[in-house]
Amino acid sequence: MAIKRDYYEILGVAREASDEEIKRAFRRLAQRHHPDIDGSDGAEERFKEVNEAYRVLSDRQRRTAYDMFGHAGVDGAAAGGFEGFGGGFGPFGDIFDAFFGGQPGATRRGRRVVAGSDLRYDLRIEFAEAMAGVTREISFPTLVTCTVCGGGGGEPGTEPERCPDCDGTGERRRVAQTILGQMVNIVACPRCGGEGRIVTHPCQQCGGDGRIREQRTIEVSVPAGIDSGQRIALEGQGEAGPRGGPPGDLYVAISVADHPELVRRGTELYHELPVTFAQAALGATLSVPTVEGTEELEVPPGTQSGTELRLRGKGVPRLRGGGAGDLHVIVTVVVPGKVNKRERELLEELGRVSGPATLPKGGGTMFDRLRDLFS
Repeated sequence: MAIKRDYYEILGVAREASDEEIKRAFRRLAQRHHPDIDGSDGAEERFKEVNEAYRVLSDRQRRTAYDMFGHAGVDGAAAGGFEGFGGGFGPFGDIFDAFFGGQPGATRRGRRVVAGSDLRYDLRIEFAEAMAGVTREISFPTLVTCTVCGGGGGEPGTEPERCPDCDGTGERRRVAQTILGQMVNIVACPRCGGEGRIVTHPCQQCGGDGRIREQRTIEVSVPAGIDSGQRIALEGQGEAGPRGGPPGDLYVAISVADHPELVRRGTELYHELPVTFAQAALGATLSVPTVEGTEELEVPPGTQSGTELRLRGKGVPRLRGGGAGDLHVIVTVVVPGKVNKRERELLEELGRVSGPATLPKGGGTMFDRLRDLFS
């Protein structure tokens, strides 16, 4: 029987984390590991694991039982069905929020707090910077908390008033008669936008929004081994929420420039090394490009075109540590298109001495590679 992981460890939060911190961690992981987005092996299991952890830790009673008795205190409850439809969709509502534009932090009863929008910044770095890691300064326009009203939206010295339409609940109930009976639909109050209060004296600096637009400059630490298409998530560095709402996140999308002589495939690097007929036949010591610069490589005598020589640990650093990949050097014997008179004489003499060509023993020829490809 598999041992279950600690729920706090799964969500990446401390045991004393607040409800909001747990919710934000769940939203971030749900977006990252959803099977429709994460195509890696085990994505569906990781998504289920994250969902199970959140179902327990987002419920006050279940969390208390888990803190006291561990998995034994909540087994059977964490894997329950769609309970609680009367009070919302539980964690499924948060998944809808995460993927379909819902506002994180919005309460289903009482004042509705709206979080700021997430932001994306496209950062292009050089190949060497991606290999070694780099700290870059980025600048972007965003909405920040108004310094005059402190994000409240009202003029200093004034307080927002309770919304008279919803009496401060932030909700309006609409009753409709259907063939199934009376149905009650709860929607956000249109007058206060679900906040339950109205700013009667808007701040002149921000117009009552609680935010102003300005250019922000921050430093981003790019880890060694990052690749194009990967993102760095900076929690709380997005837009400020309106009227004191929590900020969104900033996602830095990385684009890595190509190397002129190296081709990357994950943590592995590949280089095509051209050699002359003489170098392949007699052997040679040649210089090849690496992540750090260049390195001397011994090409053994009798090397055939297409031979792969490997430099261990000279590939791309692994993001989570544990060394680096390898550098694969593919040897290509270059046959000259034109030869002068002296070169022709030498080649003709070599042909008379060496006799007819034969394939090398032990496989590795083009025929062997074709046979393996189509078998």
